[in-house]
Amino acid sequence: MFKKILIANRGEIALRIIRACKEMGIGSVAVYSTADKNALHAQLADEAICIGGERPHDSYLNMQAIIEAALKTGCEAIHPGYGFLSENSEFAKLVEACGLKFIGPSGDIIDAMGNKVEAREMMIKAQVPVVPGSREIIKSFEELEELVEEIGYPVLIKASAGGGGRGMRKAYHASELKEAYTTAKAEAKAAFGNDDMYCEKLIVNPKHVEFQILADHFGHVVYLGERDCSIQRRNQKMLEESPCKVLDEDLRQRMGEDAIKAAKCCGYTSAGTVEFVLDHEGHYYFIEMNTRIQVEHPVTEMVSGIDLIKEQIRIAQRLPLSFTQEDIKLNGYAIECRINAEDPQHDFAPQPGHIHTLHFPGGFNVRVDSHIYQDYDIPPYYDSMLAKLIVHAPTRLEAIKKMRSALSELVIDGVITNQKVLFYIMHQVDYVRGHFDTSFMEQHLKEMVEENG
Repeated sequence: MFKKILIANRGEIALRIIRACKEMGIGSVAVYSTADKNALHAQLADEAICIGGERPHDSYLNMQAIIEAALKTGCEAIHPGYGFLSENSEFAKLVEACGLKFIGPSGDIIDAMGNKVEAREMMIKAQVPVVPGSREIIKSFEELEELVEEIGYPVLIKASAGGGGRGMRKAYHASELKEAYTTAKAEAKAAFGNDDMYCEKLIVNPKHVEFQILADHFGHVVYLGERDCSIQRRNQKMLEESPCKVLDEDLRQRMGEDAIKAAKCCGYTSAGTVEFVLDHEGHYYFIEMNTRIQVEHPVTEMVSGIDLIKEQIRIAQRLPLSFTQEDIKLNGYAIECRINAEDPQHDFAPQPGHIHTLHFPGGFNVRVDSHIYQDYDIPPYYDSMLAKLIVHAPTRLEAIKKMRSALSELVIDGVITNQKVLFYIMHQVDYVRGHFDTSFMEQHLKEMVEENG
């Protein structure tokens, strides 16, 4: 087993990895920026080292400083968490070149899955359903026009190197196509330094359903059920649940087996997520594969009983999975709400500030993953997520009721959060009945903000 691991991240995911290391008897090294000198992850790790200034490019995206910290402290491996460098193939390759283990897939696999056009082509060859669209990078607007004439409107123009909803625009009519294309290209260039674009038929108001997979170095791949991530605002997930209410066992098995095909066709290892869109007729299509641990991984842990971070570490040590697909038994329902420091009244603008009073909910099967504490100062340089509130119950309705109770007990005083909006969702009739898709927030956001002002 590794003796010491460096966590190349911050916030709740850094704490999550530190705790897994402690339970496994592995030493942990935290890295922190000057803005995070009082952060909880820097306090709870066995060792902590400052790697640079407050801006991400000076610290958490500073590859050289992170690897130097790992070598200096005698680490054998680096866990990237999610975000920052977690899906950076250059970093993964550099870690391995320096004699360290990257806890995740290889840089080549990250490259393959990160290039959405290449990933689509691999899925087509593996006979995994994909949304109709371009099979190569679109080289010009004229080429895009020809493609759209073939597949028909509406279409979704996407950055090949994209993610997180950036570099993505919809076009419902020919009059919208030029602006959608140029805007998406410009956004992709600014966000990723790469403005290669491709285009897909837009599946109108689908469900966003993703499958958690684990794959070891010996060809064993399992799926641990699915997560319904359809409640989104501007392609950013707000809450997730598992299992997905509309999937029956037959559809779940078919989607799960295709998720395994997707992992095997690229030689995937570690934890990963295969994402699908599911239309209202029960047809599903691969959209992308996330080559890292996901923010919403706790809902899968709650229903499967499997610690995904520990499994990542075991796989990185080249240990085989200790269970088969037949051993996976999903139990009950889990829901996760992302508690963000943001103001719904002002277009969900981030709200850095000082937390004066803090109280987390508790009780049977209530879990809070968070890095904040009373008198904590939220820095303005990073993601606005403060906590993940997760509940588990035997039925979906019981899980909803438990989440309502947990949200009503949560107190974060000093900054504005999205707590009231999440509480409203838990009471919205369409959500409770399971009648929701990716258009839910667009349909209900205005009334939510007005009623929870």
